[in-house]
Amino acid sequence: MTGAGDELTGRERTLDNQRNLILAVVLSLALIVGWDFVMSRFFPEPAETPAEAVAGAHGTPLTSSDAPLEVDVELDLAAELASDQRVRIDAPELEGSINLVGARIDDIELKKHRESVEADSGPVQFMAPLGTPLQHFARFGWEGSGIALPAGDSVWTADGEVLTQDNPVTLSWDNGEGQVFTQTISIDEHYMLTIEHGVTNNAEGSIALRPYGLINRTALTADPSNFNVHSGPIAAIDDAVDFDWDYEDINDDGQLTENGSRVVSMPGTVGWIGFTDIYWMSALIPTDANGASASFVTAGTDRYAARLAYEASTVASGQSLSHTTRLFAGAKESAVMDQYEQAGIPKFGLAIDWGWFRWIAWPMWQVLIFLFGLVGNFGLAIIGLTVIIRLLMFPIAQKQFASMAQMRAVQPKMKALQERYKDDKPQLQQEMAKLYKEEKINPLAGCLPIFLQIPIFFALYKVLRLAIEMRHEPFYGWLHDLSAPDPAKILNLFGLLPFDPPGFLGIGILAVLLGFTMWLQFKLNPAAMDPMQQQIFMIMPWVLMFVMAPFAAGLLLYWITSNILTLAQQKYLYSKHPQLKAQAEKEAAEKARAAQADKG
Repeated sequence: MTGAGDELTGRERTLDNQRNLILAVVLSLALIVGWDFVMSRFFPEPAETPAEAVAGAHGTPLTSSDAPLEVDVELDLAAELASDQRVRIDAPELEGSINLVGARIDDIELKKHRESVEADSGPVQFMAPLGTPLQHFARFGWEGSGIALPAGDSVWTADGEVLTQDNPVTLSWDNGEGQVFTQTISIDEHYMLTIEHGVTNNAEGSIALRPYGLINRTALTADPSNFNVHSGPIAAIDDAVDFDWDYEDINDDGQLTENGSRVVSMPGTVGWIGFTDIYWMSALIPTDANGASASFVTAGTDRYAARLAYEASTVASGQSLSHTTRLFAGAKESAVMDQYEQAGIPKFGLAIDWGWFRWIAWPMWQVLIFLFGLVGNFGLAIIGLTVIIRLLMFPIAQKQFASMAQMRAVQPKMKALQERYKDDKPQLQQEMAKLYKEEKINPLAGCLPIFLQIPIFFALYKVLRLAIEMRHEPFYGWLHDLSAPDPAKILNLFGLLPFDPPGFLGIGILAVLLGFTMWLQFKLNPAAMDPMQQQIFMIMPWVLMFVMAPFAAGLLLYWITSNILTLAQQKYLYSKHPQLKAQAEKEAAEKARAAQADKG
């Protein structure tokens, strides 16, 4: 009786350990895969406050030379852009206008990028005037005392009507006291504007001035920031990119100033400073970092500025002073960002927050770009990348199956050792290690492919989330945007019913295919397991189907393709190791009979 009881207790203990292990694996996977979705869906950052709240949020000026900036009502974007006091911008990838009132660069549209996937969608409105729901602009000015300075309502004159890549425009403003302020603005073929802002002192006596540039934007239209993707204030200081600040951090931790604003100084050598969303960024870049200082400023509700200031200089009578600052205002296209970095802007490519897996995400992205150039479709490129990854991992998979075959071959010896040393666990471990060494078996070899897949999976996830080149890229059929979730939801009959299922309930065709192909893998895998393990592994594919449903369609396409290739690989490797399949099936049958006997 005692022996039977001990045997039953040992079996129950084994089952408990197996259940705990499997449950831990399932919960860990669900946590890792689902965390980003849960946080962004149910706990969004405050930056997602509706744009209607902009009204009345533009009260306090950022600096004395910006006054007045008060806007007590929400302004209409179309009406503001219809003003005749504007210089038009017409560049290869940018269009818009410069507001002569305040000399603000406050109208930037991105020609290559549409607001939505719809065919009739207009270009992305990236920058917009003060007081509009999309408020986001750049301005360049001077600080000083004892002289009249151009302010936010100063009206400038321009020497041309259109700013193009080949034709710079010079703005000028005369303060009537002997000083003439100028801004010569040029633009390149991508998203970079160069502003040479200067002053000529024609009056008697010297003046002291401090030039600066700022980017002002509302956070109400900003992308949400989370642990995985940074959106908000960003700067390159001392040759490193600082992702540590969010908008609310400036409110909470900034130093309070006399005018009620809060300031976060960024000490060190300034490479650039600005604001980033997932796909877009505005940044100020000094051409000479010596003497430049950077800070983030808040003034009023949900209004922020990135500020780049230079040291004060004395301008003698008859002399001039100028500083050149570049303004990046556009899309974070990886090739363009790298091109600017190669031209001398420090760490500009790291404005794309590849994160911990940059060492694999960036090369993976380069392969995707190369494959896209060959096949002309990012969906096909993802499939091609999956094939390449599986081919690279094929030798590892062979070792995994060989290890499984070896483990099964020594199963009788292992059981004999367990029986012999069932009351002496330390000795059992020593004997097992000795057996592994004699038989040249690595018990962890079967886990290696899983560990290698984790960084690959998350690197591809980052690529699909961050690479603007993937935005609005179609596949075939109903998949019009590989960077967005599958739009063909089963619960609303693929769009026939007038509602959009929330979150993980939005099961699409790709999610079902993912669950089905994973289920086929488990069915094909003959690894021996007890009934509880069988039940859990049969449920796991359908759990992951719900977890993965809200993710980008491109990521699901990768996983489905990987599953299909794994099925083919399993068939092939089982044909190479028939003893593995036969022995596993035999053990599974024996365990099934034993389980049935226990129930009886």
